[in-house]
Amino acid sequence: MQTNYKEKSMIPSDHFTRFYNEVFKFLEDQGEEHLEAYWLEISKNQEKHTLELFKEKGLKGMYEYWDHIRIEENCDMDLKLDDEKLELRMNVCPSLSKVLDNDAEPMKRYCDHCAGWIGPLIDKVDHHLVYDVIDRNKPQCVVKIFKDKEKAIEEEKNAKLLMGWPKKKK
Repeated sequence: MQTNYKEKSMIPSDHFTRFYNEVFKFLEDQGEEHLEAYWLEISKNQEKHTLELFKEKGLKGMYEYWDHIRIEENCDMDLKLDDEKLELRMNVCPSLSKVLDNDAEPMKRYCDHCAGWIGPLIDKVDHHLVYDVIDRNKPQCVVKIFKDKEKAIEEEKNAKLLMGWPKKKK
């Protein structure tokens, strides 16, 4: 009898987000640089799935990726695309929601993991990320990705709780 590898290797998303949360806590206790290094490794892994799409199609490719995620993960998320930016409005984040529903306290910087992997990718395709967590205790955020750096800088002024990521010094 042949076994389907994917069926055997997947853990339920409720367990996965709890695991992530605990890994983040552990790494943060080791030092913030360990946590940020982990997020950068996640970003490098995501490059395998997204970088060419983002390079080839720009904002349209990013829209395609997050639209697929919206469906696959059953996210309550709105996506808006125009010529200048992609806006992703997470009305109810499934990841943070599951962490909040567990009996463990969410890691203080849990939401930063998104900027930690998305930011480096967006930088590599010469776009500019504005990631507004809004409130660390509510499972919602707004991500805006701009072609124009100046428009992103202007948008940062409207953010309630702006998240960034470590940028390499040039």
